[in-house]
Amino acid sequence: MTEHVDEGPLSATVRVFIALAPPDDAKDELADALRPAYDAYPRMRWNRIEDWHITLAFLGELPVTAVPLLRPPLAHLAATHRPLELALRGGGHFDDRVLWSGIDGDVDGLQRLATDVRTVVKECGIDFPERPLRPHLTLARARRDDPTSVVTVADGLASFAGRRWPTERLHLVGSNFGRGPAPIRYRDIASWTFDGA
Repeated sequence: MTEHVDEGPLSATVRVFIALAPPDDAKDELADALRPAYDAYPRMRWNRIEDWHITLAFLGELPVTAVPLLRPPLAHLAATHRPLELALRGGGHFDDRVLWSGIDGDVDGLQRLATDVRTVVKECGIDFPERPLRPHLTLARARRDDPTSVVTVADGLASFAGRRWPTERLHLVGSNFGRGPAPIRYRDIASWTFDGA
């Protein structure tokens, strides 16, 4: 098992979530399918491709002192979990504002992994807002004055079916707000390979 750590800038709190990331070639497949939408809707707030992820647990704003507590149990969890076979498929939207791609493949295994991740977080004494897992990959947000763009792009993604790929790493991610067309930026705090048989 290997751990990747990026300490990043220090502050009193950090917004944290635990996620999976598709491999680059799977993301490139979806980006190619989205190219007409990029051209047609440049005013949408498109997420950077390098930030695409599948959230397993959103922990919200945590004191930086809480983050080290998560590392050993998450490392152990990754070491004992086998990789999952997943794929990006289709598209949809939340409230005509948020565009997403769906997740296909071993969705039952994904649900079990999310349950295990959330159990680990609770055992660390960290309280977080529990939401049902709706596996998806967020792609963009519509501007308030253009809600139909998300619906149109989601309809265009209905037939998209990406190749299957194995999950490689479990990611502990920090997010911060920036400026520009992609106002939220993400960085790996640490990540661990899935080594389970």
